[in-house]
Amino acid sequence: MALASFSAILCFTVQEDVVRASLGCVAVLSILVTLFFAPWVLKLTLMAVPFGLERFYRLNQNAPMD
Repeated sequence: MALASFSAILCFTVQEDVVRASLGCVAVLSILVTLFFAPWVLKLTLMAVPFGLERFYRLNQNAPMD
């Protein structure tokens, strides 16, 4: 997970196209391998975070302005 995060951050900061493409591939492959071997609790947590953020965003959009 740390390798995927580090390569994703570097992918956005590096200027060379070939290096960006290779870092992007490393990030995607690392995420897939991590999710395949991760325990169920981590998988469920990673899947619940986007849904929770979306719900939080929708609740804030419907809040009345003071």
